[in-house]
Amino acid sequence: MNAAGCWKCGGEPHDSLFCKFCNTLLPPATDYYRFLGLERRLDVDVPALQDHYYRLSRLVHPDRFQNGTPNERRFSLDATAILNDAYRTLRDPVARAEYFLREEGLEPPGQNTRRVPPELLEEVFEVNTALEELRGGGESARPGLEAALARFRALRGELDADLGALFALYDRGRERDVLMKIRGALDRRSFVSNLVEEVEEGLTAR
Repeated sequence: MNAAGCWKCGGEPHDSLFCKFCNTLLPPATDYYRFLGLERRLDVDVPALQDHYYRLSRLVHPDRFQNGTPNERRFSLDATAILNDAYRTLRDPVARAEYFLREEGLEPPGQNTRRVPPELLEEVFEVNTALEELRGGGESARPGLEAALARFRALRGELDADLGALFALYDRGRERDVLMKIRGALDRRSFVSNLVEEVEEGLTAR
């Protein structure tokens, strides 16, 4: 993890969090997969990720380095922050995919998440009309909105399954066009998630 070698004993560079020669804590890698010692895959074994997280948490916890050198105390704090960010990101499939896209030089979903998928245009228009009616006190719009919410939640579940299949496909072939499909699926999922939140808020507003 330290391309310059060990800062303490001068040992040769190697891919480890601790120096293999003097067991000194080294500057942590900022790459989440490398830091956690995981294979660079989109389909992550979450229980294994959790095991790595708890093991490393014990090893780099700042309490272990209270009496260490200034370098060790700083690296411990850095490592703890990276570890927490890495675990929070990689355990969530959507956050993991967005991180992976960025690392591969592809911007994750952003400006396109409000673009209505063509097949949902009519339904989104009807939902927006019903939400306006409900906000104005028209309770007759509630059943239709509840049904729409159920459909959007189901659609989000289908998109999650699609993402899982795309993750496995990419891991097998490492083809860049699959990453583009993943980005498109994330765009679509983000839009549907926004719809779910909007309808939920509309139904619970008083």
